Amino acid sequence: MHPSYFAKILLFGEYGIIKDAMGLSIPYTSYSGALDLPEGVMTEAQRISNNALRPFGEYLQILSLEEELKADLQMDMLMRDLSAGLYFNSSIPQGYGVGSSGALVAAIYARYARRPIDLLSGFTPDEISVLKDSLAQMECFFHGKSSGIDPTICYLQLPLLIKSNTDLGTIALPERQQEGKGAIFLLNSGGPGKTQPMVNIFMEKLKEEGFRKVMTSQFKKYNDACVKAFLKSDWDPLFTNLKSLSRVALEHFSPMIPSSFHALWQKGIDSNAYYLKLCGSGGGGYILGFTKDFDAAKAELAPHQLDVVLRF
Repeated sequence: MHPSYFAKILLFGEYGIIKDAMGLSIPYTSYSGALDLPEGVMTEAQRISNNALRPFGEYLQILSLEEELKADLQMDMLMRDLSAGLYFNSSIPQGYGVGSSGALVAAIYARYARRPIDLLSGFTPDEISVLKDSLAQMECFFHGKSSGIDPTICYLQLPLLIKSNTDLGTIALPERQQEGKGAIFLLNSGGPGKTQPMVNIFMEKLKEEGFRKVMTSQFKKYNDACVKAFLKSDWDPLFTNLKSLSRVALEHFSPMIPSSFHALWQKGIDSNAYYLKLCGSGGGGYILGFTKDFDAAKAELAPHQLDVVLRF
């Protein structure tokens, strides 16, 4: 069995990192995926996965033949393994904003790169930046546009602080309280979302001067304040800025929020029982929630299922 790569959660920075806002991403160990070769006759699930991987391999092959592939991959070995039935054995739900394609890209890089970054001997911020660019190009196959953050966090399997497009590095998270009253949680919207259409909506909105102003004067301000407060375990400023961030998202990112959740989103802002934000690109999948009192939030959001990411 080959190494597993965990899912990820971008706590802060969705869409904002495209416009140089800060981001904070953490591994999410409840889900993972690993590359493997079949033993004997392939199962239906293995065949489906292999069939889905083949076009990705062809995309990488074309980039390699055109000498445009940034990652130095052993393409002959990858294509041979794909022919032998290579598949991705993954529990990560697709289209839920927790890095299913990121974990796959990380696994391909780890297995086929000639000189992958050695996680045991340490790495520099410059090396992380080069890695991010290489993995972003690979992940573009799935989303049309990629920051490279998801596969980077999945590969490093460490919390990642993104200060800007060119300034990112690993970071220690505040100490967790397993029995803390507060929590960050995932709310299941009931169905997957598709990243590319959501990103296209965002890029279209960026052509409007008013929306660009919102991104710089409001979204970035509240988002970056949330990151700083969270890293200091400064809960009151965190929740003050989360409320503002949640309001901005509902007002300006409403196409990315499933319409059946608009009222629940507003209910959190009005009651202060919880605040919701996008998890990944939105349009479906998971919604990320923050609360100072998880039991109270659970009661307010019943009968929806909530999965705890961390307690504080």
